[in-house]
Amino acid sequence: MNYLVLIPDGAADYPIDALGGKTPLEAADKPTLDRLAADSLVGTVSNVPDGMVPESDTANLAILSYDPKIYSKGRSPLEAVSMGLEMKPGDIAFRCNVVTLSEEQACYDDRIMLDHSADEITTEEAAGLIRAVAEVLGTEERAFYPGVSYRHCMIWHCPPAYREFNRPHDFLGERVGDKLPPEPYASLLRRSYEILNRHPVNEARRARGLRPANSIWLWSPGAKPALSSFREKWGLDASVISAVDLIKGIGLCAGMESIDVEGATGNYKTNYKGKADAAIDAFRRGKELVYVHVEAPDECGHRAETGNKVTSISRISEELLKPILHFLDACREPYAVMVLPDHPTPVCRRTHTREPVPFLIYRSDRRQQGVSRFCEREAEKTGIYLPEGHRLMALLTGKEPS
Repeated sequence: MNYLVLIPDGAADYPIDALGGKTPLEAADKPTLDRLAADSLVGTVSNVPDGMVPESDTANLAILSYDPKIYSKGRSPLEAVSMGLEMKPGDIAFRCNVVTLSEEQACYDDRIMLDHSADEITTEEAAGLIRAVAEVLGTEERAFYPGVSYRHCMIWHCPPAYREFNRPHDFLGERVGDKLPPEPYASLLRRSYEILNRHPVNEARRARGLRPANSIWLWSPGAKPALSSFREKWGLDASVISAVDLIKGIGLCAGMESIDVEGATGNYKTNYKGKADAAIDAFRRGKELVYVHVEAPDECGHRAETGNKVTSISRISEELLKPILHFLDACREPYAVMVLPDHPTPVCRRTHTREPVPFLIYRSDRRQQGVSRFCEREAEKTGIYLPEGHRLMALLTGKEPS
């Protein structure tokens, strides 16, 4: 049997007045997803254990059956693995965003966090900025590596004492001085502003009416995790498809194939069709489970873009899910599909929250009485609730891990 796992990242939300009191999942035109929900097991699940931060590493580890309480070491080392960076004993990886801070204030600490993604800066532009930071702030023990768009990495060998840092998307519109990490990390952020604010890349962005990426922001430090093999655990040859280094890193650490898709951006303009084609090709090549992650709804939630969030959910349903289902049906063999957000990213909050999310599990050979549409309220009405997301995979496959 083949298995498709589809993650519309951050799609779950709260009712929004501008949508007539509906959530984006309720407002989206998604006939394929709703038809699937009508014949599926539908309920809600908590992917983030009590006391843990609702991050995508925690939630996606859970969905892939790795208990976050055991395996979650922070998202940065997973991203480093995806980037092909070698982490030695004693190395700690830090996520290094390039962000937009206000410029009116004389003191760095008084500046306001305007945008955690610097208007979703291009990978090429950001690479030049990270190189500039590395030239000044890099040392034999501390190195900076360019990633994708605003997402980059710093690796520090045996760094000074650290704790969980503030995530930049959690305090948009607020003063950064109240959110700074301890020294010497805070000084790195202050110095990065001096390096980046008048950098030619940023001056060119200002000239085009775009926000400058005038500071770095460090967060989510962690050591490299050791995940057991997904194939050995479930007896399934699996692939992961995502534009996000974090998700790729989880897959690679679990021994899964990571598939890159041209034009997959991590925002609502991503290549939905390309991801569908890549999933179909993986099944054709003999992959038994394909994990397709789409960042678009999450980014729209962070940017408070209600309309784009609704549109991204519709496109996931019709441009991504629909052709994959058509292929699986044409194979005339039993298959199963699981669809769920990893966590909510409410438009009004602009960050992740811990509420349970809706899930559906569809089996082509054993259809069930589901719900009229896939959304938060309909899923909650079923009364089916899973308190531990890392048990979802057993529910999907019908077997226990080895």
